[in-house]
Amino acid sequence: MSNTKEILILGASYGSLLASKLALAGHNVHLVCLPDEANAINIDGIIVRMPVRGRDESVMLDSKALSSRVSAGNPQAVDVERFDLVALAMQEPQYRHEEIRSLLQRIAVAGKPCMSIMNMPPLPYLRRIPDLDCEALRECYADASVWDAFDPALVTLCSPDPQAFRPPGEGSNVLQVTLPTNFKAARFESDEHTQMLRELEQDILDSRFEVDGEEIALPVKLRVHDSIFVPMAKWSMLLTGNYRCIQREQMIPIRAAVHGDLSESRHVYDWVASLCVALGADKDDLVPFHKYAAAAQGLLKPSSAARALDNGVAFIERVDLLVKNIATQKGFQEALVDQIVDTVEFRLAQNRLREAS
Repeated sequence: MSNTKEILILGASYGSLLASKLALAGHNVHLVCLPDEANAINIDGIIVRMPVRGRDESVMLDSKALSSRVSAGNPQAVDVERFDLVALAMQEPQYRHEEIRSLLQRIAVAGKPCMSIMNMPPLPYLRRIPDLDCEALRECYADASVWDAFDPALVTLCSPDPQAFRPPGEGSNVLQVTLPTNFKAARFESDEHTQMLRELEQDILDSRFEVDGEEIALPVKLRVHDSIFVPMAKWSMLLTGNYRCIQREQMIPIRAAVHGDLSESRHVYDWVASLCVALGADKDDLVPFHKYAAAAQGLLKPSSAARALDNGVAFIERVDLLVKNIATQKGFQEALVDQIVDTVEFRLAQNRLREAS
């Protein structure tokens, strides 16, 4: 195993999955989250349940049973200087809140390498893509100014492909994995920071967890890629499934969004993939539609964005709008994507009207 790293993760919901894998691999993790989440984690640890091939029941990974240190707290108390890596695991609109914004600024000033596991790529990451007008993309963010202090060389993106949710009625420290695929991270600009990611990748790969007296490898690995475009494979999935869950009247599961009209889904998926290729991605960086369609068979809930809109939120991550705006820059247009964006705008407008009344 490489030397023990100190890793800061902003966001304890989805971030708990990455935290559990890093802790199992022997690294110390501190999560920034809400007070009730922090209390639950500090008292009872992180509990992640995940399906393992060949086993009838999910395996429960309890951080309290690990030798690594897993802790949680508020953003004001974070000593930024002691961390080797920062993982950004909150929903993008959350970064505009004052306490989180202040922490982000301290992270940027300290020059800490940051790996985002958001669906919405941070603006400084997009600045690493040649010939992209990032100023024209600022409207896609809840508050783009929170990213202005970051050096693009210190920001990378990790595709949040594994699917997980917090089971209703259980503690805020519990996470259930439904699709145990891998995190796919792009390299940093520097070899030094990329090497740190590769060491974490290997440590996670080598880690084992004891179940019924047997040492087993758990799913959900970290895979580090030289191409900065590999995490963009998620864009096709998001536009085809996650955002098409969002309907004007009611939300539908991802499976229904994808398999309700498979021909239309394939068209949207391939169109987004062709946009990624126009940006510089290799076709091998991307995931074929048939693999995504097969995985979507098991996605029986609406996406987190759809559920959030259904719960009345005024802001969500706008990968749909980002893809549309980037496409416009590159001379691409697709009526089905325009329709997705219009539907999201309609639901957001409804929620904001209710919030204002």
